[in-house]
Amino acid sequence: MAILSLGLVRGAIAGLLAAALAAAGLAALRSSLGLPPTGDLVVLVAGLVGTLGFLLGLGAFGSWLRWAAGQADDGAEHHTYRPAWTAYLSFNPNHKVIGIQYTVTALLIFAVAGLLALAMRLELTLPGQQLLSPDVYNTLVALHGLIMLGTIFAGSAGVVNYVLPLAIGAHDMAFPRLNALSFWLWPPAAVLLLLTLVGGADAGWTVYPPLSTQPRLGGLTVFIMGFYLVGLSSILSAVNFIVTIVKHRAPGMRLGRMPILVWFTLAMALLSLTVTQFVATSLATLLLERALGMAFYSPAKGGNALLFQHLFWAYSHPAVYIFALPTWGVLTELLPVFARKPLFAYRPTVWAALAIVGIGSVVWGHHLYPAGLEQPLYVPMIVGTELVSVPTGLIFLTWLGTLWMGRLVLPTPALFVLGGIVVFLVGGLTGLPLASAVLDLHLNDTYFVVAHFHHTLMTFVFAFFAAVYYWFPKATGRMYSERWGQAHFWLMLIGFLTTTLGMFNIGLMGMRRRVEDYDAGLGWEPWAVLSTVGAFVVAAAVLIGLLNLALSAWRGARATANPWESRSLEWALLPSPAPTETWAVPPRVVGDPYDYATARAPAYGLAPIAGAERDDEPPPRR
Repeated sequence: MAILSLGLVRGAIAGLLAAALAAAGLAALRSSLGLPPTGDLVVLVAGLVGTLGFLLGLGAFGSWLRWAAGQADDGAEHHTYRPAWTAYLSFNPNHKVIGIQYTVTALLIFAVAGLLALAMRLELTLPGQQLLSPDVYNTLVALHGLIMLGTIFAGSAGVVNYVLPLAIGAHDMAFPRLNALSFWLWPPAAVLLLLTLVGGADAGWTVYPPLSTQPRLGGLTVFIMGFYLVGLSSILSAVNFIVTIVKHRAPGMRLGRMPILVWFTLAMALLSLTVTQFVATSLATLLLERALGMAFYSPAKGGNALLFQHLFWAYSHPAVYIFALPTWGVLTELLPVFARKPLFAYRPTVWAALAIVGIGSVVWGHHLYPAGLEQPLYVPMIVGTELVSVPTGLIFLTWLGTLWMGRLVLPTPALFVLGGIVVFLVGGLTGLPLASAVLDLHLNDTYFVVAHFHHTLMTFVFAFFAAVYYWFPKATGRMYSERWGQAHFWLMLIGFLTTTLGMFNIGLMGMRRRVEDYDAGLGWEPWAVLSTVGAFVVAAAVLIGLLNLALSAWRGARATANPWESRSLEWALLPSPAPTETWAVPPRVVGDPYDYATARAPAYGLAPIAGAERDDEPPPRR
């Protein structure tokens, strides 16, 4: 059957069969041994075996198994790039396919997270129960939080996977099959997270014990497993990004000539590879405690619940910078193109990104102020949290310096860049009070923090749409509708600022986060209604944007090779859409990627490797 030729279909069938057989087999084994049924253990084993079965049915391990069996592997699948839709439903190691897979996945799950947010906003619009019971509301909080984080992971991976090899002159990622495997961990993770709606998970997205160790939380095990798979995908991607950047740059592309997006990607990958291990440890031990009764976090068994918070936030605070670094990279990469001038303070910006990796990874403790952080850690955490604003502020000054005296043009990608900068500025300024233990004790777990956190994360959403609109012609060969793109931007910006204005005010009035109801007569209702109206405006904006992209990919106007007059490699030397074999002849980099101020270099200072040598350049690497 033709449908079975799709790897996703084969994987789904194999995964379901494997999960069912594993669950039935384990239940029968425990029954034969006279052991009581343990639901969490059965769910854990079924989830693990089902995920492995999905990947085997998909064909993710085919080339590795052939290699292990001693069979010849000519790597033909690495060169396969079919623009037909079926290419995106099978295991394909081409970085362009993977980039589009990630990007479309990010758009879809962002829509799902948005629908969950609308349901929560409807519940919170007025006092009293409107639509959701407390348990259902708590489950939606957990799912919305994790799915939004997944949106950022997938969106970052989509942009980087598509752009990185093009931008540095690499043939593909360093490990193409590992790259594809990192994407295909997402479907089983999505299934596990959606199963949470059936079992329920009212411990929130932070899954703090001892509440999360209670056996009554039936859906929490699958929620934790889905969370774990997303983290594993991010570790595999980080390895790929680091090796690709370090080992696969085009001849002449020294570190000082790398596009700034590549530097921010390298910083993000270093941080992700380092700190994701902490949350992996916290989730794995929590699963073992739930499934096997081990005592890591339950105080009644001698565990320490605060240990989980340390492990969780040792990742989850640096995760803010894992999300932010590619976001800032996109904003910084696109600004010179639309300001038509060189990037301001290139080298200090690189050092700022690397400083954020160091400082941001050791300031997790401010999340534990109300929980009772160890006394000697208060001052270092306060100082470190304040200190990280220095390199962050330097990056902001880079944006201002690039804009200053620029000849700014404002197509849709430029608007999203500027909108992202505004949203980030508000998030940064409202984050400073939270660094102080005195103020944070009053603001922590209020809607002030919710608004601040959404400003931090929505900066990524604005940057993501900027990147999608900017590289859309390179990926599809067509232009989007400028009119509908600008409508998307203005509605989204106005709606989002309206939403958070209500949240900031209601948080200062004392409304707690993660609650499904509040008392009448406190003066909160007008601000709650304002936030709900803003959320629906954002939803309308996103719907317009998705329709614009979908229709433009189908029948939009044909794009020229370089509609933005950019000097970066993928625009200056490649047609639109990018060819299957990106660099049949590796390019030779001989100039500055942001040399917009002079007319001496006709096409960003690049020439094919067979062309001109320069005296000040080392010979090409062989």
